[in-house]
Formats: sequence, C-alpha cells, structure tokens
Amino acid sequence: MNAQWDIEIYDRDMQLVLAVEVKSKTDASPEWAAQLRRNILAHGIYPNPPYFLMAFPDQFFLWTKAAAKLQNEKPDYVVDARPILRSYLRQVPTDLERLSGQSLELIVSSWLSQIIYQDKTAILLTESDGWLVESGLLDAISGGRLVLAHEVVAA
Repeated sequence: MNAQWDIEIYDRDMQLVLAVEVKSKTDASPEWAAQLRRNILAHGIYPNPPYFLMAFPDQFFLWTKAAAKLQNEKPDYVVDARPILRSYLRQVPTDLERLSGQSLELIVSSWLSQIIYQDKTAILLTESDGWLVESGLLDAISGGRLVLAHEVVAA
C-alpha cells in the first residue's frame, strides 16, 4: 500500500491511525485549515483515520476521532509548532518560515519518529506538549510505524 498522505502513522496492527498533511504556508487560521481539510477529504480518495494533523511551520492543527466528519470542523487542538520545530533546526541556518515543503516534512517526520519509537516513559513532555497526551495521540502512535508519501508499507 502506498502512502497517500505526506506522512502516515500505522499502529502495531498496521491500522492507519494518523494522517499528516504538511504545508509550508504560515499564518493559516483554524478556519482556513478546516476548509482545506474538508476539501481534501471531500474527494473520497484519501482514508480518514482517527487522527489528522495539518502541520505548518508555525502551527499544528489536530483533529481527533470526535471530529472525523467531513464538515468544516475546526481542529480540536491548535498548537504553536515553532518550539517543537526549532529544536530540529539548531544546526540549520534558516528560519522556519523559509523552509521548503520537503524540509518541513522531514522535520515533522523526525519529531513524530522520536515520539513513536521512544519508550513513552522516556519522552520528556513539557507543559506545552499536554495536547499529545490529552488527545490520545501519544498512546495511539506509540510503537507504531511512520511512512512517508514515497515509501511502501510492507504488510
């Protein structure tokens, strides 16, 4: 199965639990992100997993199972992405706003990989990371498998 989203995360049973769409746009509003999500899902060619993350250089928008409908539902969580992403840019002489879409995708996948593959007790969560636990996303992806759009999932 080819990944259809920019990043897909499968649980231990190889069920798609998180789809991630990465966009290099900044200053997106929750309403704009909700409309984009609705437009993407309306075509019916992408699976609609329990969690959907739209990642921008400055914000993450997360929809959970409760918002799995196609309507223009605003995201359940709006997160300042800059502190998360900047920690991966310490050695790179560029600003978040100047990252290419591919670079941003690699950084987001690195961050998610760290969450997926680390022992949950070893993950150092800050107060601003509470959304990962509160939403159930941390438990859902822990121990799973990350697939980038150009990879193939082996069953």
